[in-house]
Amino acid sequence: MQLESKTLLEDIRQAVVLILQFTRGKTFDDFEHDDLLRSGVERQFEIIGEALNRLNRVDPATADKISQTRRIIGFRNILIHGYDIVENTVVWDIIENNIPDLHKEILSLLESG
Repeated sequence: MQLESKTLLEDIRQAVVLILQFTRGKTFDDFEHDDLLRSGVERQFEIIGEALNRLNRVDPATADKISQTRRIIGFRNILIHGYDIVENTVVWDIIENNIPDLHKEILSLLESG
């Protein structure tokens, strides 16, 4: 695996870890009513999406090993360009149902790379 690919995967890993740290012990109600928490989480999702977009350009074979690559990049685009239509319930659902799997995939790629 290319050094740039490893660097991008590490950026994704760090952003995932921060999302997990930011939301540990939090409820959806906490998330919905805490502007700072939402901003921090959304920023990390932006980093994940941008790093994955770059990975897809420089190393598509590695990017293809991450499930839902296109959806993750698309979500980043919504956060950046459609910020006014982002629904907190959707973000929270991704945190609960997709981030743990993404974390596992990234760790596996980093270990095998």
